[in-house]
Amino acid sequence: MAFKSTDFKCHNVIFDTMNIRFEYLYRDGANYKQFGEVIFSNPSAMDLAKVDEQIRKQLIDNEWFYPAEWGLKDLHYFAWDDELDHLFHEYIGIFPTDEPATEMDISAFLQKIKCGL
Repeated sequence: MAFKSTDFKCHNVIFDTMNIRFEYLYRDGANYKQFGEVIFSNPSAMDLAKVDEQIRKQLIDNEWFYPAEWGLKDLHYFAWDDELDHLFHEYIGIFPTDEPATEMDISAFLQKIKCGL
C-alpha cells in the first residue's frame, strides 16, 4: 500500500512527524494468527510511503521476513508443530501514531534491515 503525506491529515495535523506503528503477524499452516506491533520514533519526519517502500524491498516475496534478522519479537507463542510451523512472519503495514516509541528510530531500523545488522 502506498502512502502519501496528504493521506494522513486530520484536524489540520499532518501525521508525517508522528511515530510509526509497524504491524506484523505470525500465521501458521493451519491459519492461526498471532499479531504484534512496534512503535518507531520518526524524528526526521520520513514520508510513510518511502518507509513502506524501503521495508517492502527487504521482504521475501513482498510479504514475509524473519523477525530475528530484523531485531523484532518472534510472535510464535504456542508449542512448535513441525507440520504447521515456520520461522517467517508477515508484514501488515505501517501507520502513523501518537503512541510513544517502543523501538529505535525508523531510519536506524531501515538501515538495519537493509544491511542485515
